Amino acid sequence: MTRFDATDPTERRKLVADAVGAHRERPGSEFLTVEGEWASASEATAETDGPPTSPWVQFGDRMFNLDVTSDELTRLNDLLSEFPEFRVEVRESPEEAEGTNVQIMAKSDAGRLAMFVDEAFVRVYGAPRDYRLWVVAV
Repeated sequence: MTRFDATDPTERRKLVADAVGAHRERPGSEFLTVEGEWASASEATAETDGPPTSPWVQFGDRMFNLDVTSDELTRLNDLLSEFPEFRVEVRESPEEAEGTNVQIMAKSDAGRLAMFVDEAFVRVYGAPRDYRLWVVAV
């Protein structure tokens, strides 16, 4: 891979599809991680005492992994209704955590996986349509 970020919806999906391909071809790659960046996410983390965080999605071994709040979980379930080939495998909500970790089995082609990732940032995490997507690990 030669590029690691994109802001245009078509380019973001191509970037994720390329990252999925690179992940699948790379020996020893446990997972790939993408993060979303936009002004409201940065402003929200600036109001907390902890280090800045960005919404992220991981993919490895045909499984998505993401953390969501209760509101985001509702939106994630709505999004998953449009991806019937994806199946929630694990939902964990430890008492000490403020959200839920969701693991989703996703047996599909790279283009469909990329569509899900992009829509998750926009519809689940509330990113604007011109948000920046970063591939941070392959």
